[in-house]
Amino acid sequence: MYSPPPDPDTEQRMRAHHARAANALEVRVEPGGEFWGWAGRTLGAPARTADGQPAWLRLVSAPEDKASGKLWDGALDAQHAFGDLDGHRPALLAVNDAVDDGTAYRAELSVRVDQPVLSDDPILQHEAQLPDSWWVDLAGTLEKVSAVSTDRVAVRQQYMDRAIPEFVGIPAPAVTCWTTAHGDLHWANLIAPLRILDWEGWGRAPEGFDAATLYAYSLLQPDTAARVRDVLPVLGSPAGLAAEATVCAQLLQTVARGDNLALEDQLRNWSEELRHR
Repeated sequence: MYSPPPDPDTEQRMRAHHARAANALEVRVEPGGEFWGWAGRTLGAPARTADGQPAWLRLVSAPEDKASGKLWDGALDAQHAFGDLDGHRPALLAVNDAVDDGTAYRAELSVRVDQPVLSDDPILQHEAQLPDSWWVDLAGTLEKVSAVSTDRVAVRQQYMDRAIPEFVGIPAPAVTCWTTAHGDLHWANLIAPLRILDWEGWGRAPEGFDAATLYAYSLLQPDTAARVRDVLPVLGSPAGLAAEATVCAQLLQTVARGDNLALEDQLRNWSEELRHR
């Protein structure tokens, strides 16, 4: 969660279009609980439908000529592909699009999840105290996601060929199987009982990509990291090597840019393990 944008014009514009979308979708926005995205690109807030059902209204904006593609259509595509994943994904109820003065706005009305995310930071800051049933649900849900057919792409071979040698120090391992992945499975996108949030970037990736992502963001908590590996045994296997190397390279690249510095030592240890494998 970010603060409101420093530019008051952006803040006013987003609030005005959020209110317009609420009227168009016939929902009432509830006070409190406002959630801003990076640089004011998104604004979400709790709402209620005309028949009193709790919902979440999220507004995303982009220049009109960039309002298309994987991220823009991610939530809508996910609804068509997955539905609510047996209750583990908040269903998308409605979409409203508008364009004003060269900026496109998409409002997404979803089922509201009132439980908090498991971490305010993608990187887990404390050991996860979760029941066995949560882990069983996670493994089963990721298996269902992986089986969905899609043309969407979360990870490109060209990126792997370039980034893995640079940041991990090995040639990009051959991908034995491409499957469908959530694409951003970290602790700030997970809830207990299991709900998986933020489906903007889902698509095809090397087998085990979601498992490797969650493992990476667990590295500061050894018990939880070990549990991820136990529940998602693709990690450590020959089939999972390409995904692990890709995620390790991605996060080491962010470290080189000054982000995720808390993970640097653990990522370098992981990259050494991958080189030995």
